[in-house]
Amino acid sequence: MRYVYRLKGLCCAACASKIEISVNKIEGVGSAKVVFMTQRMTLEADPSAIENIEPMIVKAIKKVEPDVTMRRE
Repeated sequence: MRYVYRLKGLCCAACASKIEISVNKIEGVGSAKVVFMTQRMTLEADPSAIENIEPMIVKAIKKVEPDVTMRRE
């Protein structure tokens, strides 16, 4: 299933790329795409696992950009 998240506070395209790479390494994530210009992340993941995956995504984002907040749209 496809999920879209708003990444508030994303500061640059390089950080967006680092976040995308980190999130794609998380088990259960089919694919993730982070677009700096729109401040959005599109994620393909199993709906039964999304509740377990989201905290891991937040942790991966905080390692790259501690001030970024994530909210599902």
